Amino acid sequence: MALLKTKININDEAHQSNKAQMLELLKELEANMEKSRFQGKEKHIDRARAKQKLLARERIELLLDQDSPFLELLPLAGLLNKSGFGAGGTSVSGIGLVQGKLCVVNCNVGTRKGGAVDAETMQKSLRVNEIALENKLPSINLVESGGANLPDQDKIFNYGGKSFKDITNRSKEGLTTISIVFGNATAGGAYVPGMSDFSIFQKQSAKVFLAGPPLVKMATNEVSTDEELGGAEMHSRISGVSDYLAEDEVDAIRIARDIMRYVKTSTPHLMPENFKEPVYAAEDLTSVIPVNLKQAFDVRELIMRVIDASDFSEFKSDYGATLITGWAHVQGYPIGIIANNGVIFSESANKGAQFIQLCNKNDIPILFIQNTTGYMVGKQYEEGGIIKNGAKLINAVSNSEVPHLTLMIGNSYGAGNYGMCGRSYGPRFLFTYPNAKIGVMGSEQLAGVMEIIQRAGAKKSGVEYNEEQGEFLKQMLISEAEKKSSAWYSSSQLWDDGVIDPRETRNYLGFTLAVVYSQEIKGTDAYGVWRH
Repeated sequence: MALLKTKININDEAHQSNKAQMLELLKELEANMEKSRFQGKEKHIDRARAKQKLLARERIELLLDQDSPFLELLPLAGLLNKSGFGAGGTSVSGIGLVQGKLCVVNCNVGTRKGGAVDAETMQKSLRVNEIALENKLPSINLVESGGANLPDQDKIFNYGGKSFKDITNRSKEGLTTISIVFGNATAGGAYVPGMSDFSIFQKQSAKVFLAGPPLVKMATNEVSTDEELGGAEMHSRISGVSDYLAEDEVDAIRIARDIMRYVKTSTPHLMPENFKEPVYAAEDLTSVIPVNLKQAFDVRELIMRVIDASDFSEFKSDYGATLITGWAHVQGYPIGIIANNGVIFSESANKGAQFIQLCNKNDIPILFIQNTTGYMVGKQYEEGGIIKNGAKLINAVSNSEVPHLTLMIGNSYGAGNYGMCGRSYGPRFLFTYPNAKIGVMGSEQLAGVMEIIQRAGAKKSGVEYNEEQGEFLKQMLISEAEKKSSAWYSSSQLWDDGVIDPRETRNYLGFTLAVVYSQEIKGTDAYGVWRH
């Protein structure tokens, strides 16, 4: 065994000070998560209770197997959008076990804005659809929605069409979609159950039609009730849009669970039975992960607190030292790890590209742990081929076919984000620590570059540079860049799948590895042209 051993004293003053700062960030994380758990105003919840309706999260709990974990996805989508519906939008999405089978679950929050879909809720739905397709998972939709939020229609219309297309694409791939309709599913929303493999309608509650009675009256002068036009019994007995007629919510969920007994899913590629916990406690990570991103730390101190038995088989340990590469297991699942220990040099990039090839040759998923300000710049490094070597790493990431997981634990700037499998490079899952920062460059560097440009512009125009105004603009730019590089902003923009507590890292990785190992993993030998 290649055991990693800590080289720090987490009880010293510096680490305890860092712990206090991290715990403050985690309080902010919990406050934001509490916003995402909001299920509507009290009067709307009371109205639902009076109709004997379950709330969204109660429906999910009843659907999942007893004691099933639930990996909630994108809970902070839309957090900072003041014109939207708030953190998480009007849906709760995630992955859990139904009849012992991993399923994607997407549930409308009918008591929040009537379950209407704003722009972030739509983008969240598309990302969840992508996760279901990539990981070959069946989907269960718990439907109660008033349809598109009309002020957002220009941001939703085309994406809504894609969400329906996604259902049919998954069906073509043999991935089942089950929809349970508890209430309204109108206009475009009617196509969710209409395109699903199985649809379950709740008696005297489901209302599914392309146009409601007022619009039908206006368009055709035809008078009809909700039930006549799109009620559960009509669709179950006449139109055939519904496959099952449920007596109530509990019965509808029972039917969905019964269907899942017969739904074909991928045979798990690996199901570990025995594994050892890390030698070092997860609790230490509040002390270990720097809140001040200018403070360097050895990423091995994180790795040893996440992997099984703190056993890490490091690759090329003496070469390209700012990129740590090696193999380990997390909750019994084999994984390759590529982790930043600073800026990326040519040697680091070459090492990373070679390691990606090896993981593909051996069909092992890769975890990217991001904490870098990017690729090294300067005359010496340009002459040394940092562009071609950096491009080699990006090429390897782009064309690698084993599943990728990404964890943003600190800096994630410039092309370093690309070379370490940022959102645009399609990792299966991407999670962020609350201290992480993302952007083209750091806020101070960005402001400094703009100041140089402004000074040069003033000189070229033959005017004196206004120092006072320049300093004001510089500080304003730093403040704005800091806000837009924060974990809260990136998660609000759906640049990650969630902000997580560092102490939960092992649990998140173990669950997502169970997802990616639920099908056969196959690497590639094809990467296109690399410059040498």
